Amino acid sequence: MQVRILSKEQVASLGVTIREIGDALIEGWKLRALSTVELPAKIGIHPRKDCYIHAMPCYVPDLDFALIKWAAGYPPNFGKKLPFINGIIVVNNPETGLVEFIMDSAWVTAWRTGAAAGVCAELMSEGAEVAAVIGTGVQGITSGIAFCDRLKTLKELRLYDIVPAQVERFEKEVGPYAGRMKMTRCSSVRECVTGCDIVTTCIPTVEKPEPIVQKEWLKPDVLAIASDHDAAISPEIMAAGPFVCDDRNQYLTFQSLGISFKEYPKAPYADMAEICAGKKATVKKGIRSAVLMGIAMHDVMTVRLVLEKVKSKPLGQMVEI
Repeated sequence: MQVRILSKEQVASLGVTIREIGDALIEGWKLRALSTVELPAKIGIHPRKDCYIHAMPCYVPDLDFALIKWAAGYPPNFGKKLPFINGIIVVNNPETGLVEFIMDSAWVTAWRTGAAAGVCAELMSEGAEVAAVIGTGVQGITSGIAFCDRLKTLKELRLYDIVPAQVERFEKEVGPYAGRMKMTRCSSVRECVTGCDIVTTCIPTVEKPEPIVQKEWLKPDVLAIASDHDAAISPEIMAAGPFVCDDRNQYLTFQSLGISFKEYPKAPYADMAEICAGKKATVKKGIRSAVLMGIAMHDVMTVRLVLEKVKSKPLGQMVEI
């Protein structure tokens, strides 16, 4: 069996844009709400404290596209100068089951997760001018890029990270997308989120979360987006108004198994599939909140974009397995 292998650098070189990914995610969410997407909740093992390795399969019948991602998240890797997130994506031919592609998952994961935050912010806010990014590593960077792309009224990005070098990297990588938008370094989480229209958190997930974003710091009209499970945003914020997740089944599965969200709402107002398909009304005022866990359907929608570009620009190495 011959399989094409694509590296992270090769995937990144194809020029898939945050706008293309965001639009594809909206399409995917609509398919999730209106068709028979096979999207089991991701399963995982936990070899070390606060570390996970997840298996994430998905099949989208309307697109006849199947893949699985095997992805690890290891916060201790920061101290070892190793990637926090790493993994592979395996694409199968739905007709034969044969593996066709194996690719690095880091670029896909980073960009589709940031794009999801951008779509959520666009749909659940109106006239936002100031957004806070707590955790300015890779995930914060792609979220910032997505905000610049999707939020046309945005005037300022406030930034906070416990590692100053991460903020510097954010400014460098998001700058070309931000144009004249102001980027403000903050010395505390409280300073960063106070008065903001949107708050997004992108810190490492942990087994025993100690929330760092408190409700009393936020204004009465705000959207809080967690791309880090329940690691950063207090349960009081999530319970204060309409609460949305990226996939209801995955959220409730994680909650029922005691993996995450023990103190978070038991019944989400909606998931993003219902919002995108118009099955639930979008709320744009008051305190709104969202948890974006990352779902394999987003990998499907992003990998399809990658492979479309591979057709016109053959990359990778054919390997006999």
